[in-house]
Amino acid sequence: MAAGSGKKDTKTTTTRVKKTAAHTEEAPQKSQKKKETPKRHTALKQILIAKREALIQEIKQQLGQSVSEEQQRRLEAAMDSGDQALVDLEREMGISLQEMRNRERQLIDDALDSLEEGSYGMCADCGEEISEKRLHALPFARLCVDCQSKRELMEKIERSEQRS
Repeated sequence: MAAGSGKKDTKTTTTRVKKTAAHTEEAPQKSQKKKETPKRHTALKQILIAKREALIQEIKQQLGQSVSEEQQRRLEAAMDSGDQALVDLEREMGISLQEMRNRERQLIDDALDSLEEGSYGMCADCGEEISEKRLHALPFARLCVDCQSKRELMEKIERSEQRS
């Protein structure tokens, strides 16, 4: 029994040594990430600000077009009910588009706040850095591609189960 206990202790000690070695190997990697943080922070901030400015320009442009279109409609002759329905539909679509742009701008503002807090660009599920490529395409992304794919797959499965 003593020999068996000794083997268990050796295995436990070996496991502890491996875990300790893994922790010491991770420490330099974490410090390397910290060195890259200011550069990444600047790049991410530029992406967010550029996207925010582009959205603001789109919103201003749409508002400018809405006013001129409205003036033009007043000058046109009376329309039939079909024409009026089409104009109403276009107006509703324009309002919906403006609301979507404004929501996206708000999400970008929230992302800028998160950036200043130091939590931006990290996946909410796994904690890994979200790639700059993904953040450039979707600046307010809160999940990395893998976690987003998993979440969408789970949602798809849940929807199909609800239909059954």
